[in-house]
Amino acid sequence: MSVFERYLTLWVTLCIVAGIALGHWLPGPFQLIAAAELAKVNLPVAVLIWLMIIPMLLKIDFGALGEVARHWRGIGVTLFINWGVKPFSMALLGWLFIAWLFRPYLPAEQIDSYLAGLILLAAAPCTAMVFVWSNLVDGEPHFTLSQVALNDAIMVVAFAPLVGLLLGVSAITVPWDTLLLSVVLYIVLPVFAAQLWRRQLLGRGRSALERMQKRLQPASLLALLATLVLLFAFQGEQIIAHPLVIALLAVPILIQVYCNAGLAYWLNRHFGVAHCVAGPSALIGASNFFELAVAAAISLFGLQSGAALATVVGVLIEVPVMLSVVWIVNRSRDWYERA
Repeated sequence: MSVFERYLTLWVTLCIVAGIALGHWLPGPFQLIAAAELAKVNLPVAVLIWLMIIPMLLKIDFGALGEVARHWRGIGVTLFINWGVKPFSMALLGWLFIAWLFRPYLPAEQIDSYLAGLILLAAAPCTAMVFVWSNLVDGEPHFTLSQVALNDAIMVVAFAPLVGLLLGVSAITVPWDTLLLSVVLYIVLPVFAAQLWRRQLLGRGRSALERMQKRLQPASLLALLATLVLLFAFQGEQIIAHPLVIALLAVPILIQVYCNAGLAYWLNRHFGVAHCVAGPSALIGASNFFELAVAAAISLFGLQSGAALATVVGVLIEVPVMLSVVWIVNRSRDWYERA
């Protein structure tokens, strides 16, 4: 591990502080960058995500995808957490903390909207960023790709009815343009591009592919840190204007992330799943597809709603919290493999 990687937590902290400060002091330029979006998908952030996930995608050999079937226990655990636990546990945690414990400290007229935002966040499993987390825990790349593709397919049919059930709303407006564009932009295109590049590199020998992956690793981490700066800069004014609300909304999200990741990790260990599958399984089970959640919140409740703010809190804590889960998964590997 390089010195840069060893002190990644420090760089993440500095990027969060820098992002908030830049968003507060220089709102104009960052508002322009934030406005560069298509169907609620920010294009500069999309470019950075490409830089993050390409090293992971270069590892994927389509000829080996058939081997994913032997990881069916890991797939079953992840699906159970994503669709059988996460949305319902968030509804419970939201009611406990936002509607009850924290009610005196929050605007009364926004309580229901905050709850809706939290549920929207939990009902959308993560897509592209999972490739980054999986790479950082030496996850099995074919499992990660297959699991993400499966979650995307389920999300197309399950997102609206699940959200409708938990919110008690008969008609849910699904931002299909955001959902479909994100799948194409974050999954289809980078996978296709990485496979073409992989084939070209392998034409020069396996060593050429390995050298390129090693060169790209620092660029991937730098893109991760740049993404963090942008996300916090986009919301710098919100953070400074509503620090207490954001801190309180973060509590149920944090509890849910760690509980879901821990449950998925333990279940995989209980069922004898390899660590290279259990790591990404836990991370996929805990993270969120925040672009879809934000777009759905804005479509249903409006840009200035509590629901939109709640989903933005999910955006802000996604990277630092998932990096902490990565750290836990890596540090606990010896314990996991003693099962």
